[in-house]
Amino acid sequence: MLQIIIQGRGGQGAQLAGTLLAAAFFAEGREVQGFATYGGARRGTPVSSYLRVDEKPIRLRCDIEQADALLCFDASLLEGKFLATATPGTLIVVNSRRPPEHFAEILPGYRVLPVDGLEVAQRNGLGRMVNSALLGAFACAIGAPALETLTATIAAEAPKNARENVAACVDGYGRIDAQLHKAAA
Repeated sequence: MLQIIIQGRGGQGAQLAGTLLAAAFFAEGREVQGFATYGGARRGTPVSSYLRVDEKPIRLRCDIEQADALLCFDASLLEGKFLATATPGTLIVVNSRRPPEHFAEILPGYRVLPVDGLEVAQRNGLGRMVNSALLGAFACAIGAPALETLTATIAAEAPKNARENVAACVDGYGRIDAQLHKAAA
């Protein structure tokens, strides 16, 4: 079973990202369980989306205490309770302009892949809406769902700007793919 936590701030699109990711996994025939917390339910407060993905029905009905992968929309949230769900094997994708070496210094022992979601979003005509860029990056990092499935889900479910959202998703995917190939070389 794959256990995922997405954390952001209200208004960044973290909740929508969780919904889109769950829909993409479901479109691939996987069993999915998703739930969310909204904090103060206002713009800027921390919000989290939780997903479990498996090949068989998911009977577990509790919070995710140890995540396999984390997607962080705001690097300032990489602390406390959120980071406590990570183990040395947890993959963390974070929205940040900082290079991987920065996170290796401040979070030794963690596998952190940064991607500048804001730059990707702006480059693809989405302004400050980073969720599609980060979803593409995250899908590449964890190796699922397939990019084609994710982009089809985004095109079908994104409230507006479908073409721009798909382009940002592909761009984010490519950024992590390049980072992983560079690290492997």
